[in-house]
Amino acid sequence: MLSRRLTLFLRSTVLAAMLVVAGCTASAPVQEMSDARQAITAAKEAGAAEYAADELDAAVEFLNSAEIYLNNNSFHFARRDAIAAKSKALDALKQSEADQE
Repeated sequence: MLSRRLTLFLRSTVLAAMLVVAGCTASAPVQEMSDARQAITAAKEAGAAEYAADELDAAVEFLNSAEIYLNNNSFHFARRDAIAAKSKALDALKQSEADQE
């Protein structure tokens, strides 16, 4: 009887610890979202709407997708799309700067 209680207690403790760890790893991608927004703003200011419209549009679409995922608490997917948005925005920025030289 004591062995069963001990086993149940240990299982419960392990399960609780796993839930705590899982909860800690799923945080909102606040920094990634901010980075993406800033990169898109910089690309727009550099004339990406004229010189790199496709890349800028893709960046904005990824950011919109990230915001939807964020609102649904799908933080992994929100982070993924925010990182993609930043990458596309930086591509647009580079292309804009290169085309203006």
